[in-house]
Amino acid sequence: MAEGTAPSLLRDGVVLLGFGLIFVLLFRRLGLGATLGYLVAGAVVGPHVLGLVGDAESKLGFAELGITLLLFIVGLELNPSRLWKMKEEIFGLGLLQVAICGLAITAIVWIGAKFSLPAALALGLPLALSSTAQVLPMLRSSGRMKTPFGERAFSILLFQDLSIVPLITIVAAMSRNPADANAPPGWLLAIYTVLAVVGLVVAGRFLLRPFFRLIGNLGEREMFVFAGLFTVIASAAIMEWLGLSTALGAFIAGVMLADSPYRHELEADVEPFRSILLGLFFLAVGMVLDLGAIAERPVFVMAMAAALIATKTSVIMLIGMAFKMTWRQAFALGLLLSQGGEFGFVLFAQAQAGLLIEPQAASLFGAIITLSMATTPFLMGITRRFRTEPIAEGQERDGPKVDGANAIIVGYGRFGQTVGQMLLAQDIPVTLIDTDIEMIDIAGEFGAKVYYGDGTRLDLLRQAGASEAEIICFCMDGDQLDPDTIEGVHEAFPDAAIYVRAFDRRALVKLKNTSATAVVREVMESAVKMARLVMRGLEIAPADIDRAEEQYRARDKERLQLQIDSGDMRAARAETAKRFPWGNDTQ
Repeated sequence: MAEGTAPSLLRDGVVLLGFGLIFVLLFRRLGLGATLGYLVAGAVVGPHVLGLVGDAESKLGFAELGITLLLFIVGLELNPSRLWKMKEEIFGLGLLQVAICGLAITAIVWIGAKFSLPAALALGLPLALSSTAQVLPMLRSSGRMKTPFGERAFSILLFQDLSIVPLITIVAAMSRNPADANAPPGWLLAIYTVLAVVGLVVAGRFLLRPFFRLIGNLGEREMFVFAGLFTVIASAAIMEWLGLSTALGAFIAGVMLADSPYRHELEADVEPFRSILLGLFFLAVGMVLDLGAIAERPVFVMAMAAALIATKTSVIMLIGMAFKMTWRQAFALGLLLSQGGEFGFVLFAQAQAGLLIEPQAASLFGAIITLSMATTPFLMGITRRFRTEPIAEGQERDGPKVDGANAIIVGYGRFGQTVGQMLLAQDIPVTLIDTDIEMIDIAGEFGAKVYYGDGTRLDLLRQAGASEAEIICFCMDGDQLDPDTIEGVHEAFPDAAIYVRAFDRRALVKLKNTSATAVVREVMESAVKMARLVMRGLEIAPADIDRAEEQYRARDKERLQLQIDSGDMRAARAETAKRFPWGNDTQ
């Protein structure tokens, strides 16, 4: 068995990843998103089309770890201050959306499709959820993530993610499976949940943070990857042992670290695993879709998908207008969140395991989610001119309100602190990143929030909001940057101006022809200022002091240009020695 299993796993892996890559590239080029690409790829290689890969159920169970990692990252987004700021949108707008849309769709399923009430609830409530995996990339690519519109959409998605746990509990409570008869009653599960959450909170405060501080002091990046995955899987395993949602455990672990300085590093390290496993999850979902059952009732699938989109768009639009959005903004929000979501597949699988619905029903409603997701990009494109706010004559339109960081400062030592504090004095939002644990702790004592991480990594900069930032300042000590790093950052974030602290003249020459907006020698201005103070102390006339500074700067600029053009630090050496026989070219 062992000899046959390994080649089978390798072959399945090659087939799944190969088809997934092809279809995701194709669907992204068509503007349909990666999620649909994975679903279609899974359906193509599954038993109902080409039959290249089997045992979809076991792969689905493994790939559900991607959902767990997704909720961990959602938890990392829940910085307590941000959560408090958006509390009305999250627990007002989000709660109303899930409750009203869930009940409205349940009524449609119950009356229109003639399901029993428990089955209608098991199908209708999950359809109230939207696709976080599809909507967030759309918001990021359009630059609206940190606008008021984007924050409202994110608030609803966040509440939807939070509502997964109670929805799982509702489906479990309605289970007809005799194997679930010995499960703890709902009130006991509620007590278990509260105790588990409290336990994870305490563990996060007294174990996780010191644990990551120790790893941060070691300076080993791969240890962060191991520690991040261990935290997620251990939290999920504890919840599974208690008979609770593994996703809830991962979510609580993320929340516990959301306000820590390690948040961006963890998010950047876990994100690739989350993306891969979530892709495998959608591939497995595509494999288990019963295309035969869908082909038998195509009209039902299309009609229910249309009813789902129309219902969610109308309800969200009305709720948005009640929250003082214009009808155009509310309409855009309704269309953006009108599709079904990835967690619907998870809940349908649980409803099927609880004998609430037949496998054919799970496939039909999985197809409804897939079709609704496919329509979102088209609907957003078709309705663009209806959703665009008209510009009043003679009045310019306000730009998007950015509440996130306008500037990212990498390196919060002596140099970075001065830059950061001057920006903050002008009420410019700043995200601070450093790798010095002791400095981070000291800065925290003075009220400065500094995140731990290597700010030269593109993935970490992206997690820190570099795609929306206007400025990226590299203020690290020493000669840590090279031209390739600067060019990589510029290529990844072309809208952000890059400012660099150079250790000395050699570093300045090395970085001068890069895409950096400005490169500043760290001791140049302070040295010039000291020279002026010394001359003033010697009672030299102010005009002569100014002339000396002008001469020095002009000669320094000329010498620097020769060194940049030639690439040789010894360029203009004879001229320098003639004018400054005591000087050198190192500062």
